[in-house]
Amino acid sequence: MVIEPLSTALIERVTAGELVVYPTTTLPALGCIPSSEALDTLFSVKGRDAANVVSLGVASITQASSIVNIPNDAKELFGSFPRGALTLVLPAKHTLDSRLGGDNVAIRLLAHPDAIALTDSVGPLTATSANLSGIAPEVDCRLAATALGLEDAAALAGVCAGGMPSTLIALNESGGSDIERRWTVLRAGIVPKNEVNDWLKKRI
Repeated sequence: MVIEPLSTALIERVTAGELVVYPTTTLPALGCIPSSEALDTLFSVKGRDAANVVSLGVASITQASSIVNIPNDAKELFGSFPRGALTLVLPAKHTLDSRLGGDNVAIRLLAHPDAIALTDSVGPLTATSANLSGIAPEVDCRLAATALGLEDAAALAGVCAGGMPSTLIALNESGGSDIERRWTVLRAGIVPKNEVNDWLKKRI
């Protein structure tokens, strides 16, 4: 993968709370900083119900740790499967906007080099798919931006591989030390549910 140079204008756009379409290892993501005003714009453009929370994409575990508490088994989960293949719902350090999950926030450790470069520059961004709700997503970032009514300046160039989304797994802190009870697969994706469960059983 070739890293798309980040322009000053793009970085300023994103930090000002405007939307950006950026590539991931699956589908183009619609990103904004996690502010209430930026989320208002994202949910309006996407036509998404406010009850349907969105995840945050991060450049690193260190960046994620500024938002959520990351227990050791979460770090092991991230490290045991291909980067970008998992999204983990983890307890927030401080209550966030309800559209991000409030006290429990879904975190995806991004794998695409352009996505990593972008979030490394501007901080965590929403990582919801870049499409109108209910409409099949484009795999080309600029086409995805156009379909959302956004200008070319709102997109990083890139064509994504498509395919299955990341696998969504939630931490249940009340599960105590029983690792199988601590984690629940909410949505199977790139990593099948049985592979996650097999990994959990080996950790007992």
